[in-house]
Amino acid sequence: MKILLVSMPSVHVIRWIENLKDTSYQLYWFDVLGRGKLETLDSVQQFTGWKKRKLPHIKGEFFLSRKLPALYEKMSPHLEVRVSEALENIILEIKPDIIHSFEMQSCSYPILETMQKYPKIKWLYSCWGNDLYYYQKFSAHLKKIKQVLQRVDFLHTDCQRDFGLAKELGFKGVHLGVIPGGTGYKLEEFQALKLPVTERKIILVKGYEHHLGRGLNILKALHTIQDQIQEYQIIIFGAHEKVNDYVKSNHLNFKVYDRHELSHIELMQLMGKSLLYIGNSISDGMPNTLLEAIVMGAFPIQSNPGGATEEIIKDGVNGVLIKNPESISEIKELVLNIIFDFEILEKATIKNNDIALERLDYSSNKEKVIDLYKNILKCE
Repeated sequence: MKILLVSMPSVHVIRWIENLKDTSYQLYWFDVLGRGKLETLDSVQQFTGWKKRKLPHIKGEFFLSRKLPALYEKMSPHLEVRVSEALENIILEIKPDIIHSFEMQSCSYPILETMQKYPKIKWLYSCWGNDLYYYQKFSAHLKKIKQVLQRVDFLHTDCQRDFGLAKELGFKGVHLGVIPGGTGYKLEEFQALKLPVTERKIILVKGYEHHLGRGLNILKALHTIQDQIQEYQIIIFGAHEKVNDYVKSNHLNFKVYDRHELSHIELMQLMGKSLLYIGNSISDGMPNTLLEAIVMGAFPIQSNPGGATEEIIKDGVNGVLIKNPESISEIKELVLNIIFDFEILEKATIKNNDIALERLDYSSNKEKVIDLYKNILKCE
């Protein structure tokens, strides 16, 4: 079976491919953004370096692409090799059985034209994060989303919510189930990194602050109650510039790691020492960092846009849900209500350990990933 994976370079795709290491599948990867080689299995044939100009850069071209994107899109076939052209060349060369695109906007929109030209090739689309829930709100995106979903044959989601959304938006193919975007975790290997609840002295904060992330609201909430939680160290990871600026300008004794400062294993080590993990956004799928908090025993306080988070967090039992991500006072109250309640914190750790074993184990999710492609071939 020849599988062509279409994605941007990311740790999640690398981890996904790792699950297929011992299979007989012939794996190919198309560098859809033209960013270069993926650090993955040597057996994966990679298609990179395809972005080439047909004509030298024209004065005002960048301005045009920003201000009049529709016009630029019509011009671009004459200026440079497009994704659709590069993909067609790959199809003609390797004749894939399955094309698997990860993510909608950057990885599925650009290949739609070619996929419509080759309707007999099976198309699997992995819906991650904000692909549908957020972008459906914009008319230009909604049109493209519907076009892709009408052509896609198979769907994988990281939460049940997005399967329902996909159906509402016109998907009539086969849903192959819910698997976390980063697949699973080797639970036994992480066990030694987990401190008992009573020894944990860190409040860990996801520092995303952009059009979707609301990390600043967490910081503002913690700032107002810092005298009450002074025995705990506040550590922020993945911090955007606004978050860093807030900490500096208010002279807060918070430890800040920027977007690329921590490796995945370093983050997991921090999770294993943290009493609370707090993540807050106005849109998301099933956050991988939330799953990592569950695996590592950090009590999660997490926003719940569109109801995705509540698929794994029962409010007040194994975590708490932020109902309004814009409310600083709500986040403050949630932290104060839970941080001194060691009975709930202990029970949550036990519950989340069970959830990790049932739903987040590497071996069982690895089998689900392998079976995903087998099930596609069964659907003739």
